[in-house]
Amino acid sequence: MLDQLKCFRIPEPAWPPMDQSLLAVIARFPDRGRAVKELAATDEGFRALCADLRDAETALVGWEHSSLPVRDERCIEYRELVDGLADEIRAALDRRS
Repeated sequence: MLDQLKCFRIPEPAWPPMDQSLLAVIARFPDRGRAVKELAATDEGFRALCADLRDAETALVGWEHSSLPVRDERCIEYRELVDGLADEIRAALDRRS
């Protein structure tokens, strides 16, 4: 019986399942989605940059909705961090192409 069910097995995807950090990078660079996926598949450092960008964007959104007195300062800091990480990701993609 199990042998008969093998023909119904779903094939493994060509790419690993996309995590939220890669989706965040693709949202920022939609025209380079394929390059993002390819580089992430082989470069652990690039994947770490993608995760850092997503974390920084998440923190920025949190600070934007904060009512704490340091809100504006933290927003500036996180916007600079997000921009810097996006620049690093762009540079990594440019080196690859």
